[in-house]
Amino acid sequence: MVANVGIRRILAPNPSAMTLDGTNTWIVGDMRGVVVVDPGPRNAAHVATLASLPVRLVVVTHHHHDHTDAAIELAERVGVPLRGLDEAWCVGADPLVDDEVLDVIEAPIRVVAAPGHTADSIALWIEHHGEHGAMVTGDTILGRGTTVIAQPDGSIDDYLATLDRLESFGDARVLPGHGDELPSLAGVVRAYREHRLQRLAEVRQALSRLGADASVEDVANLVYADVPSSVRAAVEASVAAQLAYLRR
Repeated sequence: MVANVGIRRILAPNPSAMTLDGTNTWIVGDMRGVVVVDPGPRNAAHVATLASLPVRLVVVTHHHHDHTDAAIELAERVGVPLRGLDEAWCVGADPLVDDEVLDVIEAPIRVVAAPGHTADSIALWIEHHGEHGAMVTGDTILGRGTTVIAQPDGSIDDYLATLDRLESFGDARVLPGHGDELPSLAGVVRAYREHRLQRLAEVRQALSRLGADASVEDVANLVYADVPSSVRAAVEASVAAQLAYLRR
């Protein structure tokens, strides 16, 4: 029988409007061996803390720099493989594959392809944790707010399909890339889907008002008028993805 696997968070020191309190580096395992997920920024103290652990493998959930900047440095420093879905984020090992099981610590970790936020996004399913298991979600699901889907790397079609897949994991604990953990993956997914469909409806209404060929900027001004300027670039990226989805 597989023992209940330990999971803990080490918060990276890179808070911002986009990263919330900072990047969550998840440590899966115990003192016999751990998997480090999303090492985050190249901060000397943060990397040193991670390197002091009995690391067996480093994994990145997607290529965005706030998750990957320290990944190669950490993997090379402790002499272990680095793996992601994109071969650009692999050192000493092959790219991850959907449904692959990582058997590098006492409990298995299953790779779940989760495109949408980016094409190379993954989640990690840790079945042997607590009553309902746990899912490391990267930026597919955040601890607060909602994720950005940026064209052309991101896709609304893919994101909605990913939400459907994640919902099937039920009440798993949610371990996001930013923000605090959440209960019930399925419940969070339903709230995310409702929010995404509501935003799509608002964009449809904006197009009815502004015209079918309205620009990203004009739609963003109408639909996201209450969003602060600090995340304006992310807003326009999301609007571009929504327009691409609706115009198809």
